[in-house]
Amino acid sequence: MIFNVLRNVLLVGALSALTVGCASMGDGSVAEKRQAILDMQQNALARLYTEKPDTRSQIRDAAGYAVFTNANVNVIFFAAGTGYGVVNNNVTGAKTYMNMAEGGVGLGLGAKDYRVVMVFHTQKAMNYFIENGWTVGGNADAAAKAGNKGASAEGEGYLGNVTVYTMTESGLALQATVKGTKFWVDKALN
Repeated sequence: MIFNVLRNVLLVGALSALTVGCASMGDGSVAEKRQAILDMQQNALARLYTEKPDTRSQIRDAAGYAVFTNANVNVIFFAAGTGYGVVNNNVTGAKTYMNMAEGGVGLGLGAKDYRVVMVFHTQKAMNYFIENGWTVGGNADAAAKAGNKGASAEGEGYLGNVTVYTMTESGLALQATVKGTKFWVDKALN
């Protein structure tokens, strides 16, 4: 029994390290890293607008929006993930580059790469997110996707004055977890 628990903990640690590598910005100048994030954002928004055309006006009329990429691993009772993205202030045009990390407990197995789009309906909600960046919640999903092949169950959620959309890029996962996610300003990119 202790051996199985220790083995699972080591496996989660190893998969978490791989996840960090998957979501890492890698090498490059500050300008190259920013451009990679903006390219990811453009691709994610194009997909969101195709799948949910009404989101184009919702994002345009909002105080701001954020787009993040995240790689997540879930092994038996533990989940971990990491990623990065950018918050766009529609009023001032300012961009705030941020990182994210998440951890959780629950039942599941698998790994997935997904995008998160957050629409901030008020300036106060956007400022709070940039300054505090915490979210806690439940997550249940299923994904079996590679490129345009396969399927995933994705969602739309509302957190006060924020609407959150998730889209799976690739992965194979079945999970039901309670997790916390910390977002923070990337001082190197701002």
